[in-house]
Amino acid sequence: MILHEFIDYETLRIAWWLLLGVLLAGFALTDGFDMGVGALLPFVARTDVERRVVINTVGPVWEGNQVWFILGGGAIFAAWPPLYAVSFSGFYLAMFIVLAALIVRPVAFKYRSKREGARWRTAWDWALFAGGAVPALIFGVAVGNVLQGAPFTLTPELMARYPGGALEKLVMLLDPFSLLCGAVSLAMLTAHGAAWLSVKTEGPVKDRARKIGTAAGLAMMAGYALAGLWLAVGIEGFAFAEAPVTDGPSNPLLSEVVRGGSWLSAYAERPWIAVAPAAAFAGEALAVLGLRAGREVSTLLASKLAIAGAVSSVGLTMFPFILPSTLNPDASLTVWDASSSHLTLFVMLGATVIFMPLILLYTAWVYRVLWGKVTEDDVTGGGHAY
Repeated sequence: MILHEFIDYETLRIAWWLLLGVLLAGFALTDGFDMGVGALLPFVARTDVERRVVINTVGPVWEGNQVWFILGGGAIFAAWPPLYAVSFSGFYLAMFIVLAALIVRPVAFKYRSKREGARWRTAWDWALFAGGAVPALIFGVAVGNVLQGAPFTLTPELMARYPGGALEKLVMLLDPFSLLCGAVSLAMLTAHGAAWLSVKTEGPVKDRARKIGTAAGLAMMAGYALAGLWLAVGIEGFAFAEAPVTDGPSNPLLSEVVRGGSWLSAYAERPWIAVAPAAAFAGEALAVLGLRAGREVSTLLASKLAIAGAVSSVGLTMFPFILPSTLNPDASLTVWDASSSHLTLFVMLGATVIFMPLILLYTAWVYRVLWGKVTEDDVTGGGHAY
């Protein structure tokens, strides 16, 4: 028996679907508070010293946090190549805007303190705001489009085709439900950034972050509930017309998919998945209460629970669909027909088993070394502060 056949194809596909979810959740949990802090910067810090304090809470860790974004993109490229091709071709301008915002962020970190002028520093502060708020919003918009299905079809050669030009594709992404999902994402990560600032700062910055974070957390819960209701009564789901072949070739056109019913029927079929939205609501509620009460570490952990629950709820609700098609449901990408080969998934899983624990250990060590509050004395006393 060939080595990779010790794990069957179906199991490997499920394993990589789970790993993709872990990587996306890891990105939201880590770089999510970086984006939230950026979105909060102009509002929680009113003096140059306060803004330097806020920037220094994420300055030493944001680059490491972006590793999860790179790993997620790499996993999509290697484990789910049809998903990479279809999503990036249809969401090209949106992805470009996200990357531009993420590129602006390190530039702002490096250039903000190169000159003393207030106008110069304020401009870079707003660049940091854009580098946090824009990706947070667009990632949520992307989730909204995934839940509704994307307007693509596949040729017999499995080439993706979208109607309209590049600008039209971008405008089509901005429908009301997707914008609601974007607002939920922005509110959730803003609250997460506030929870991080409550741990890392003190004084007026912390007080303002707690106030804004409380409002953002309440907005996230209201928007998340509204999105769930909208999903239940206003958006059609997708389903297989007959039982799919779970270990067959990766060709979406070999399956027959029908549209109708509700995505939330998954909760009747698999009641245990209700733990994900329950965790999202419970975690955000605990985070809001923690912000109001002035608690620190427990508030951050509760916010992480909310994000993990919200991200998981999308994947569990849609399973086994990854990116449905509204133009041709049979072209929809699913766990069973959009993966790499059996051997590729096996080799990648072996590499992940070796290197993922190392990444986690290193990340834990970095946070342990850098733990503690950032004070005004830290940023005015010279040294290596941003």
